[in-house]
Amino acid sequence: MTVKTTKAPFKADHVGSLLRPESIHAARKDYENGVITHEELREIETAEIRHAVDKQIEVGLKAVTDGEFRRRFWHTDFLEHLTGIEGYVPDSGFSFVGEETERYDIRVTDKISFDENHPHIKDFIEFKAIVGNRAVAKQTIPSPNQLFNAGIRNPDIYPDVEVYAEDVIKTYKAAIQAFYDAGCRYLQLDDVYIAGLNAPDIPFNDSGYDREQLIQLALKVLNSVLEDKPEDLVITTHLCRGNYRSKWAFEGSYAKIAPVLFAKEKVDGFFLEYDDDRSGDFEPLSYIPEESPKVVLGLFTSKHGALESKEEIKARVEEASKYVSKEQLCISPQCGFASTHHGNILTEEEQWEKLRYIVDISEEIFGK
Repeated sequence: MTVKTTKAPFKADHVGSLLRPESIHAARKDYENGVITHEELREIETAEIRHAVDKQIEVGLKAVTDGEFRRRFWHTDFLEHLTGIEGYVPDSGFSFVGEETERYDIRVTDKISFDENHPHIKDFIEFKAIVGNRAVAKQTIPSPNQLFNAGIRNPDIYPDVEVYAEDVIKTYKAAIQAFYDAGCRYLQLDDVYIAGLNAPDIPFNDSGYDREQLIQLALKVLNSVLEDKPEDLVITTHLCRGNYRSKWAFEGSYAKIAPVLFAKEKVDGFFLEYDDDRSGDFEPLSYIPEESPKVVLGLFTSKHGALESKEEIKARVEEASKYVSKEQLCISPQCGFASTHHGNILTEEEQWEKLRYIVDISEEIFGK
């Protein structure tokens, strides 16, 4: 039976990344040490992707991902393969609560554009073939606004932020079309940058723009990217506050961005983190337009394996429905289980149990 993409995002959905199996960790080490070839590494990854797809379908998910098994990081693997961008090892990682991340980042080295030979296109084609018509093959990539984080734009190449924005828009329009041509009908844009515009203590000081100007620029970039998207392509965005080895980067509600971004973004759905007090209340949801987009409430944490109270989840959905209709609401984990290859601090068994639990609760709340 074929699952129709027009329903995406689904009442029970998930952000995308999954814990890397030990076989992948071992294979990566063997590849780095010259023990196996890249082709052998890829064969091991493919076998584990097949298993992960089967497990996602088994627990009842209608949208499945490749778990990001071929990536080291949720964002750099995609971005460093854009023309004009390189990956590099900086002097320090990012500061998360209680931990510094592994040191790796990207930076602009030339005018940016999308290369039709981007490896993630091939990855998606192979992944979609594995899924077949058993579920919807969901692709995740970093949002175009991730390229506006401090330190990425090279002012010698792009002294004008608006010119830089135009090239980012062109690059992502080409990327979206390439994924569509490869058969993608459900694409998610992962965005820590926009969520960070809410955080009171994060400085945005390499553009000369204040926070309100940056919010408006973020809206312009995303809506410009989406203006030519095919009608049968569902595009959602996930607003994340950081996810690294069960740690997070910052706190803050969605209140600062909601009047502009929740109200005016032309996405088909928002994946929002609402797993603890860091996220604030549901009041910003009042800016979501009626009927569309959908709102996927990340009420379940991906940072540990303990299952949330079913009654508490149901109560929180009822609370959220005061601001946006229940017909528009869905539920999911607040983030992926492994935004980087390190993974969060829980077991694969706990991961699958939590995803099955989300599906079961969604059916109780929304029906099948």
